[in-house]
Amino acid sequence: MMPHPLKDAETGTDTGNVSLSVAQGDLLWTPTAERVERSNLFRYTEWLEHEKGHVFEDYQALWTWSVEEVDTFWASLWEYFQVDASRTYNSILSGATMPEAVWFEGARLNFCQHLLRHEANNPDRTVIHAFSETGPHLQISWAELGSSVRSMATALRNLGIKPGDRIVSYLPNIPETAIAMMAATAIGAVWASAAPEFGAGTVIDRFAQLDPKLIFVTDGYSFAGVERDRSRQVEEIIAGLPSLEHVVHVPFRKPSSHPARLMANTLPWDALAKTVAPDASDFRYEQVAHDHPLWILFSSGTTGLPKAIIHSHAGMLLEQLRAQHFCAELRPDSTIFFYTTTSWMVWNSLYSALVTGASVVIYDGNPLYPNSSALWHITEASGATVLGLSPSLVTKMDQDGVKPATAFDLSALEMVILGGAPSTPHTFAWFYQNVKEDLWVTSQSGGTEICSAITGAVAFLPVYAAEMQGRVLGIHVESWNEAGESVRDEIGELVICAAFPSMPVGFWNDPDRQRYHDSYFSDFPGVWRQGDLFVINTRGGCYIHGRSDATLNRHGVRIGTAEIYRTLEHIREIEDCMVIAPLLNGEPEMLLFVTRQDNDPLTSELEQRIRRALKETNSPRHVPDRILLAPSIPYTITGKRLEVPIRRILEGLPASKVANPDLMRDPASLDWYVKLSQNLTSGMKGQ
Repeated sequence: MMPHPLKDAETGTDTGNVSLSVAQGDLLWTPTAERVERSNLFRYTEWLEHEKGHVFEDYQALWTWSVEEVDTFWASLWEYFQVDASRTYNSILSGATMPEAVWFEGARLNFCQHLLRHEANNPDRTVIHAFSETGPHLQISWAELGSSVRSMATALRNLGIKPGDRIVSYLPNIPETAIAMMAATAIGAVWASAAPEFGAGTVIDRFAQLDPKLIFVTDGYSFAGVERDRSRQVEEIIAGLPSLEHVVHVPFRKPSSHPARLMANTLPWDALAKTVAPDASDFRYEQVAHDHPLWILFSSGTTGLPKAIIHSHAGMLLEQLRAQHFCAELRPDSTIFFYTTTSWMVWNSLYSALVTGASVVIYDGNPLYPNSSALWHITEASGATVLGLSPSLVTKMDQDGVKPATAFDLSALEMVILGGAPSTPHTFAWFYQNVKEDLWVTSQSGGTEICSAITGAVAFLPVYAAEMQGRVLGIHVESWNEAGESVRDEIGELVICAAFPSMPVGFWNDPDRQRYHDSYFSDFPGVWRQGDLFVINTRGGCYIHGRSDATLNRHGVRIGTAEIYRTLEHIREIEDCMVIAPLLNGEPEMLLFVTRQDNDPLTSELEQRIRRALKETNSPRHVPDRILLAPSIPYTITGKRLEVPIRRILEGLPASKVANPDLMRDPASLDWYVKLSQNLTSGMKGQ
């Protein structure tokens, strides 16, 4: 039997809480046998044994089978989850080489039909818990959701929306957005979404590529206690989308002082929501082809038009059935809360949890408002069993002294999912010290391109500090060196070596698929390059070390930025940091930016401790050339440091060319770096 993770390994005595000084790879938690045996993954392996005669000695053996016999694996999920298709597939996988591979060719089905097929099982159970900064806690039952989706879908059909027409949304994370998405996909329309914090230009850059026929809009939203009028942005967006035939207006709670001048035939949400629709048994879900577009997600790139990434009904359904059951381990009695906006792929993935019969929790607002405990209030009130958030939010909670275990009833909480950026040992340990000792803390890596995880949680395995437990089933992830060789315990490129169902069917307006090919397959023909620095250790655990385009090349040795952040998290005087290596005067110079609370100075003693820690914990190559005190560290909305844009700014490119303010938490944080760039040529005067 494995030692209890919260017991001292030598004495066997209870240590109370996990120390915040844990190192990367330290054992933090081990699932009990009972917990393993009630997992969805365990039940699936039992089914494989009883129905297919497959027996696996451990998770690694199961994973190896799932990628070596990838078509057999995905066909088993189709059968195991009883996919409801009006026509089954002719072939599981044809043209197995990426990007030409085709999944489930010949099938006809509907994604939304599977989101709502649990409605009849428990119609009165709450399926959506909706929270906001200003409104009450709303609870929507399965029956209410199903009825609302069918009414809106019928209304859209009455407006002449046909399969393949594009429907777009400029709405916050409210129930109406989910209803609109499900209604659109139920009738075979193609969905795309942008959050109302985006400016008009950013939205038009995305939606104009699609020639949408209908848009859902709102004229305001609330964030951090401030009501924000978006009437003018709505006017500009509508004017910038000449293909629109219909506008559906979802009013903000308080009327705008400058109401948007909408199209003459603008329709109120409430009127469409009252459309009489067929009962659940009579409603017709549009049965679409295997490669019919489901939704379009946009890359968060900082230059050029965002890539319009197309996902299909069949591919996304099979992916979400796998991910939600085996990674998030959701059941019909589960409730998952993942903080997200409607522009992040996590929003799409969150509502995909409905394929398990689970309930979801949404929040329209600032996760730190009115204080850093906001998400814990919601977790308690909703009875969430799974909580998802970004590591940067955890860092802020820690800095603010949040102690959820003593302030909230978190008895229902079983699992935490960290996403959006690499995690650190400190982040993991914080949960065991401040939330719960018996808690499954996981980290995952995925992306907009696949709208899911490719590494993440495994119900059979222990939790090690900062480590993603393993590679997910059915996706052949490897770490490759520059020679294209698979490596262990060293940093390589994250690649996917075999086709998988949720890979995009292409990009919109990319008829020869050249942009799609160039984005992922130009370095290793037939192999997907994700763009992350990646490590797989000998026990199968995984680490992300940052984006490979942000790699620090120090005297021929590649260094991931996450390595540096993990070391510096132990220096409590540092509030936050960012490291880059811009080309200055033709040579790369490694710059470390740090922030401190209360405008404290960067003392020579602190600078020496930083350098010593990096040298002793990592290597002399990890020590920066210069350490600079910055007023703030720029982040994207989804919690990723803007390493590459800041590097390009310091190399002389205009901020407007490399960073989109609509995709940032605080656009003003760029100003200091722009001024710094101007001073670099004069020896950083004034720094």
